[in-house]
Amino acid sequence: KWEKAVAKLVKDRDALLTFYDYPAEHWKHIRTSNPIESTFATVRHRTKRTKGCLSRKTGLAMAFKLMMSAQKKWRKLDGRNRLPEIIQGVEFRDGLRQLQAAA
Repeated sequence: KWEKAVAKLVKDRDALLTFYDYPAEHWKHIRTSNPIESTFATVRHRTKRTKGCLSRKTGLAMAFKLMMSAQKKWRKLDGRNRLPEIIQGVEFRDGLRQLQAAA
């Protein structure tokens, strides 16, 4: 009944399951739908309320100060101690570190 949908899922299987090649602690951060949008939500909310800025320079200054203030409330990455492992290319499968077999 859904041949086209199944074909697309099968074709893109590797890309869809890449999520599991990272530590399980990182999964909730990867799942977020739009981190950029949430970052600028504070700025957008404030600029709409002020009905614009006097100049481009004041607008940029206001946006900068709003983001600096907002970053104090951002949550830190869970499992940030795992970032060096990811950078070094350590393999993860289903969220668990894969041990290297002795050669």
